[in-house]
Amino acid sequence: QVTLRESGGNSVQVGGSLRLSCTFTGNIDSGCMGWFRQAPGKEREGVATIASGGTTSYADSVKGRFTISKDNTKNTLYLQMNSLKPEDTAMYYCAAGNPVYDSCPASTFHYWGQGTQVTVSS
Repeated sequence: QVTLRESGGNSVQVGGSLRLSCTFTGNIDSGCMGWFRQAPGKEREGVATIASGGTTSYADSVKGRFTISKDNTKNTLYLQMNSLKPEDTAMYYCAAGNPVYDSCPASTFHYWGQGTQVTVSS
């Protein structure tokens, strides 16, 4: 059985940092994993993904500020978020999908966590 559980969301001020964690169970450690977010009134968007071969990909809006990483020994996916901006405010979701070696299309993700809220205030 696959489960994903996010943690680490909080309220921070502009310029602050947070690290989100996603602990997972099930045989998904070799598949694509990623972080998505959804702000009120907006569609869900991809934030960062890590492919089976380790290649990472980021939305333009977070490049240079966010870092995705995974520790298979701990069954945990991370998202380090630095230099946070008010527009980063959203519910952040962890997702997992099929193994793809070097890139992760959005269609590959079919396991989702419940989300963790990030609020950035000025």
